[in-house]
Amino acid sequence: NGSSSLAASSDRVVKTSTVRKLPCPLDPELSNAALLDQVVDYYHETLLVSPEALGYLEKRGITDEKTIRRFRLGYANRTLGLRLPEKNRQLGAELRGRLQEIGIFRESGHEHLAGSITIPVFDKYGHVSETYGRKITSSLRKGTAYHLYLPGPHKGIWNFEALDDSKEVILCESFIDAISFWVAGFKNVTSSYGTNGFTDELLEAFRANAIDRVLIAYDRDDAGDAAAKKLANRLAADGIGCFRVLFPKDMDANDYAVKVQPASKSLGLLIKKAEWLAGPTKRPAAAATKEAMNTSVSGPPEPSLPLVASPELSDAAETQAPPDSAPPTPASVTATIRGDQIIITLGDRCYRVRGLQKNLSYEQLKVVLRVTRGDRFYLDTVDLISAKARATFIRQAASELETKEQVIKKDLAKIFMKLEELQDRQIKATLEPEKKNALPPISEAERKEALGLLSDPKLLSRIVGDFDACGVVGEHTNKLTGYLAAVSRKLERPLAVIIQSSSAAGKSALMDAILTFVPPEERVKYSAMTGQSLFYMGESDLKHKILAIAEEEGAERASYALKLLQSEGELTIASTGKDPSTGRLVTHEYRVEGPVMIFLTTTAIDIDEELLNRCVVLTVDEDRQQTQAIHDLQRKAETLEGLLARRDSETLINLHRNAQRLLRPLLVANPYAKNLTFLDDRTRTRRDHMKYLTLIRTIALLHQHQRPVKNTKHRGKTVEYIEVQPSDIAAANQLAHEVLGRTLDELSPQTRRLLEMVHCLVTERCTELEMDQDDFRFTRKEVRHHTGWTDFQVRTHLAKLADLEYVLVHHGGRGQSFIYELLYDGKGQDGCAFMMRLLDVNQLYDEKNEYSATNPEHRETTNEYESSPQRAPNEHPTSIAENAGSVCNDNDFQAISSKPSKNALIGRKKTPQSYPQTAVVSAAPRE
Repeated sequence: NGSSSLAASSDRVVKTSTVRKLPCPLDPELSNAALLDQVVDYYHETLLVSPEALGYLEKRGITDEKTIRRFRLGYANRTLGLRLPEKNRQLGAELRGRLQEIGIFRESGHEHLAGSITIPVFDKYGHVSETYGRKITSSLRKGTAYHLYLPGPHKGIWNFEALDDSKEVILCESFIDAISFWVAGFKNVTSSYGTNGFTDELLEAFRANAIDRVLIAYDRDDAGDAAAKKLANRLAADGIGCFRVLFPKDMDANDYAVKVQPASKSLGLLIKKAEWLAGPTKRPAAAATKEAMNTSVSGPPEPSLPLVASPELSDAAETQAPPDSAPPTPASVTATIRGDQIIITLGDRCYRVRGLQKNLSYEQLKVVLRVTRGDRFYLDTVDLISAKARATFIRQAASELETKEQVIKKDLAKIFMKLEELQDRQIKATLEPEKKNALPPISEAERKEALGLLSDPKLLSRIVGDFDACGVVGEHTNKLTGYLAAVSRKLERPLAVIIQSSSAAGKSALMDAILTFVPPEERVKYSAMTGQSLFYMGESDLKHKILAIAEEEGAERASYALKLLQSEGELTIASTGKDPSTGRLVTHEYRVEGPVMIFLTTTAIDIDEELLNRCVVLTVDEDRQQTQAIHDLQRKAETLEGLLARRDSETLINLHRNAQRLLRPLLVANPYAKNLTFLDDRTRTRRDHMKYLTLIRTIALLHQHQRPVKNTKHRGKTVEYIEVQPSDIAAANQLAHEVLGRTLDELSPQTRRLLEMVHCLVTERCTELEMDQDDFRFTRKEVRHHTGWTDFQVRTHLAKLADLEYVLVHHGGRGQSFIYELLYDGKGQDGCAFMMRLLDVNQLYDEKNEYSATNPEHRETTNEYESSPQRAPNEHPTSIAENAGSVCNDNDFQAISSKPSKNALIGRKKTPQSYPQTAVVSAAPRE
C-alpha cells in the first residue's frame, strides 16, 4: 500500500499559475488611442526611475526635469510585456493583439521601441498621434535601426503650441535637436520627421498660423543641406522667408549645444547669423510691430566674441552679427537703481522692480513688480514679455489701486521699454569676456619714476636698499639673488629658487618680501599642490610667471611635474575622458606652457637631489648678529617712526612693480660667452653652468634701459636684443661665489656652520689642554653649550657630519653616551663661499688695457660690480654690524686697476686661467 501511494503521488501533475503578479498598467476597456496614451505614460514613468536612460539624456544635454515631464519623454526597457497577462490568457492575447495593431509590439511579440528613449507627438486634444524612439546604446549589431517610429504615415506636429505663439519658427531635423533648442530657452521650435519628413500637415499649420519666417536648423551635412534648400523653395512659394542655421561641418543642433556652452548663447549666436535661403528677407511691418509688443520667444544676443569651445568649431563663429539697436525709451521715464531694485515714479504711482538681474536672456523679462498709490498697493510676479501676464497685472492692479486700466497699461508700456533697455545693458556686460591678468593702468608720473629706477647706474644697490626700507634686514645676497631670479621669469629659461633654513628662521618672510616686489598678475602662490594639479592648469596660465609654493613639503606630490616644468619648459599629459556626444572614453591631451620661475621654501636638511640640481639654493642667515638685527627692527616697527615707515614701503613696492612691468622680454646676447670658464669636475655642473649663464643674462635684462637696443635681421624678421657687459659678468661672479659655491658644497649651510663652530670649540679646548686634536673627544652636551643650538639641531647635523666623515663617533650604544672626534682640520676657512674656475673680468682686457681706453661704451662706470676679485670678502655677507661684505655695497669693490695683475692678463692665443686655489674646501665657511 505504501508503494502504490508513492507511485500515485509521483504521477501527479504539478500546476503553476500563469497569472502575472505585477499589476497591468493598461486598461483593456479603453480605445486604441487611449491605450497608446497609457503606454506613453508607462514609458514616461519608467524613464524617471531608469539611471541608464537618464544618463543618456544627460549626455545629450537634456537634464531639465520640467522639459522631460512637459514632453512626456519615456524609456522602453522591455518591461511592458512582463506587466501584461500571458498570451495564453484571453485578456493577454487581446491586449497584445491590439498593441500590435497600434505598433507598440511587433509580430514576434517584442516591443517595437525596446531599448529606446521615446518622444511622443501629441495632437491638439492631448492624445498621442506618433511616437519616436532613439536607441540609447551604440554597440548594437550591424543593421539595427537606431531611429524608430510607429508604423504608418507620420501624424501630428511636435510642440504645435509654438505655431500659435510666434510668427517665427525654428524647424529642426529631429526631435532631440528641437528639445535642445527648447532647453536652451528657444520655445518657438518644432521638428520634421527627418530630412525628408516635412509633412503636408506641417505646411498647412504654417499657412493657418501665418508663419512668415522659418529658421531651418537641419544637420550640417550633405543630406541636411540638400533637404534645407529643397524645403526653402517649397516654403518660399507660400511667401515664407527661409533662413539656414549653419552649424559647424558635420554637426547638428544637439552636438553644438552640448559642446559649446552655454547653449543659450551659442545657439542664439547661430540664429542671429542665419543665412537667407529663399522667400522674403524681412518680416512684414505689421508682424514685426506685433512681435515687438507681444514678444514671441527669441534667442539671446550675440556675444562680443565667438562662442567656440575648440578650434574645429571656430568656423561657426568667425564673424559677429551687428548688435540690435536698443529700443527707444521715453524721455519721461527715469529709473532710480538702489541695489537690486529699480524705482520708477509715474504721476502718483510708484513702481518697484526686483529680480531683473536674473533675466540674462532676451526671451523672458520676469520680475517682481509692485505698484503703490497712496496707501494702496499691488504686488505680483509678472513676465512682461507675456501678453497674458501683462493683461492680468493691468486688470488686478487697476482694481486694487482704484484707477483706470488704461492708465496702468500706459505705465506698464513705459516700464517695459525701460527694463528692456536695462536688460540689454546687463546682458552685454555679462557677455563681455573676462580680462584675465589685465595690467593696471600706470600714470605718466609712475612710469617716469619707474624708468628712473631702471636707469639708475646703482640699480642693484637700490634694490637691496629698498628691501631694507621695506623691513627686510640683512640677507643682502639672498634678497638680490631672489629678486634677479624673479626677473628671470621673462627669459626663456628662468632660474628656480629654494630657500632653505631651520624652522622660524625667516625663509617664508624672505620669499614673501621678494614676491611683494613682483606684480600680482605675474605671480601665483599656493600652500600645497596635488600630484596632477599642474597638468590641468590653463595652457598659458603660468607662462612667464612665478609659481611659488609656501613649503617644499606641500609640493612633494607635484615634484615630478615641477622638475619637468623647470627642465623642459612645458608639461603635457594624456588623460581619458568621456566624449560628450558619444559617451565613449577618449584620450584628451592637456598642455601647460612655460617657462615658469619656481620658488620654494623648505626646512629639510637633505633636499631631493633631482630638484636640488635644478634650483639655486638660498640659505637664511641664522647667526646671532642677524637675530639681534631682526629684534631691533621688530621693536622699531612698534614705534611711530616704524608705523610711518610701513606706509612708505607701499610706495617702494608699487615702484618696483611698475618697474618690472616696464621690462621687455628682449633677447640677451653675451659676446663674452666664449671666454667664460666654469667648474667642470662633476656632471651636475652642466646644469649649474646654465644657472650661471642665466644669472648673467638676467642682470643684463634688468639693466635693459641702460643699454642700447640693437636690431638684426633673421629670416626676414627684425629681432631686437641687448648685449651683456663686463659689469654684468662681474656682478654674476660675486653672486655665484656665494650662491653657486654654496650649492655645490656637499654640506648644507647649517651643517657647515655647525662644523665651523665645533672646530672652534675643539681648537680652543686643545689649546687650553695642550693636546693634539686627534686625542680630544667631545660630547653633544658640550656642543649645545658652546653653540646654543637645540638638541634636535645638534643631533641632526652631527649625524650628517658623521656620515660624511667630518667627525668620528667613538662610543654610543645601549646605555652609552656618544663621544665624537673631529677629523676636519679647518682648511678653507680663510674666506666665504667661493666658486672656483670663474673667469676674472679683468681678463677681458688685453695686455695693453685698451678695452676701457678705446671703447667708450665699455669704459669704467659707477656700477657697483666693476671687478671680480680673486676672493670673496672675508666679512659675513649678511652681517648687520659690518656690511662691508655685502655684494651690493658700492664701496666694497675697488675699481679696475690700470695695471692688472699678471694672472689677470689674457693673451690672444692663451687659454683663460681659473682662480688659483690651494687647500680650499668646495665651499669655504663663513666667519
